[in-house]
Amino acid sequence: MDKNISALEPQNVWANFYGLTQQPRPSKYEEKVRAFLVDFAKKHGIEVETDKTGNVIMRKPATPGMENRKGVILQAHMDMVPQKNADKQHDFLNDPIEAYIDGEWVTANGTTLGADNGMGVAAAMSVLESKTLKHGPIEVLITTDEETGMTGAFGLESGVLKGDILLNLDSETEGELYVGCAGGLDATIRADLEKEAVDASCVAYKLSLTGLKGGHSGMDIILGRGNANKLMNRLLVALRKVDARLASLDGGSLRNAIPRESFAVIVLPKAKEGELKSIVDTFYADTKAELSAVEPDYALSCQSTELPAQALSAQATARLCNLVYGIPDGVMRMSDSMPGLVETSTNMAIVKIEDKGSNCQATIMCLLRSSVDTAKYDLAQNMQAVVDLTPGAKAEFTGAYPGWKPNMDSPILKEMRAVYQKMYGKDPKIMAIHAGLECGLFGGVYKNWDMISFGPTIVHPHSPDEKVNIASVKKFWDYLVATLENTPLK
Repeated sequence: MDKNISALEPQNVWANFYGLTQQPRPSKYEEKVRAFLVDFAKKHGIEVETDKTGNVIMRKPATPGMENRKGVILQAHMDMVPQKNADKQHDFLNDPIEAYIDGEWVTANGTTLGADNGMGVAAAMSVLESKTLKHGPIEVLITTDEETGMTGAFGLESGVLKGDILLNLDSETEGELYVGCAGGLDATIRADLEKEAVDASCVAYKLSLTGLKGGHSGMDIILGRGNANKLMNRLLVALRKVDARLASLDGGSLRNAIPRESFAVIVLPKAKEGELKSIVDTFYADTKAELSAVEPDYALSCQSTELPAQALSAQATARLCNLVYGIPDGVMRMSDSMPGLVETSTNMAIVKIEDKGSNCQATIMCLLRSSVDTAKYDLAQNMQAVVDLTPGAKAEFTGAYPGWKPNMDSPILKEMRAVYQKMYGKDPKIMAIHAGLECGLFGGVYKNWDMISFGPTIVHPHSPDEKVNIASVKKFWDYLVATLENTPLK
């Protein structure tokens, strides 16, 4: 396993990315990486400040002869999605990421890599520390908590940044320029569920649904991958035949990642124990066949476990299963204006049960996305209607953020198309993305900003399969350098 990623080209970018892999930086726990960035700036004599939200802002003056160029803001986010395989021992709050070279890619050992958005941060750092690049006035904005709420983007105040052009370095396919993105909305659904004592004549089993690919709940939702929460719920409904009741349930961990695993403990009458294995085996065979093309590693186990003292009642188990069944998941509609692009989707990211003493509470968390605001809120109303049919359930919709409307007359888009054509002999693809880029929020505060998003090729972000293509990092860097050299005049 070759871990010497700092030796890759361009060395400045890879060395900075390696430094980031050594800093714990899951969303909402960015203290160490924030200090790392501030120390980097001070070491290189770069003006730096941290705003009240926790964003890091750095500034570098224009190089001689470039003072008449429009100011550019290079923007990326400091946090990463903390996902790991079930058998991987890793503490995201303290342990460094174990990045290594795997052929044409850099990936991580059993965890997310953090190339999303570490490669963008590393590129911005490399611009700041360079003594040879030609560029106009540069500001670097490294936002906090992008992955779990866009907290940094929401908290950015007007008047802090002076540039006219924002280059968002958070896209994930080299050769594509993004000029629009989807907006989002968080749904949190809670249901109060009664529990009761478990008779000593019952038996208990642990259901473990693992091995799914998961992935980014926006970009990967179109791939039709299995959703662990939906699959587990489907199995629980099948197990009504043996009077199975839920004692515990824990599926998914992050609102913006397609859930890869779900674990449940069920209790059932010992007299029906013999039927359990047959139902589970049949269910597994059926769903394995359904998902064979996209989920080759999907696994399901059913193991005897210690009998819990309490479990949900049969009625409460049924209410929860019906609720989960009724809430939509996946692609809702494709875009009419951009073929192949998802317009509206939702991801049932988390389903869990917590003991609340006298009763239990189920929590279901979904992330709704759409490039059409009215469609996003219509989907929310769909969910609300399902919740209204469930006694003891309530829904809350929060964290709404707008999409980013494409501007095909953008001056920086025109310039970047010409630069790419000159460098690589072909036109870049002009795209919109079914994911939440911070550009949508920035545009509401800095209405003068001309914005483009681009980056190297990263596949399977938000999952332990995440990897970044080495050759694409070089092209991304060279293109960024050329773009800065050709920034439009003021």
